Amino acid sequence: MKILESVPAISRRDCLGVLAAFGLAPWSSAFAEPEQADAAIRALVGDARVRSGRIALELPPLVENGHSVVLSVNVQSPMTEQDHVRSVHLFAEGNPLPGILTAYFTPRSGRAVLTSRVRLAQSQRIWAIAAMSDGSFWQTSAETLVTLSACTEER
Repeated sequence: MKILESVPAISRRDCLGVLAAFGLAPWSSAFAEPEQADAAIRALVGDARVRSGRIALELPPLVENGHSVVLSVNVQSPMTEQDHVRSVHLFAEGNPLPGILTAYFTPRSGRAVLTSRVRLAQSQRIWAIAAMSDGSFWQTSAETLVTLSACTEER
């Protein structure tokens, strides 16, 4: 067992400190706060102005089970080399991690439309941010009521 002899011992305290730094410690908050979602959006867009419009987000207003919530995003764009959607980012204010999905597009995508299933931890607002080829950002949001939470089950 010479391999194990060369591995430095790590204390329980050091291990929990590393887990806490990544938000994985057992005592870390189960849900993000709206301020954390705002910070994640601000990290994406920087100082750029985020405008409303050009983007539609559809999700059911009432969800029985947060384990698989269907949503769709449609961004109005001609999808030409000069004017196209580069990416769409979804943020959930109440999930353990606010950033829940990123999709990338090119002019060859034809349309900037996506449909996906996401997990939602609780009733919350979902934000969709579209990054355009000209450097602009567009946003919209929608709220949903989740009756059975996901992301927080005990096993």
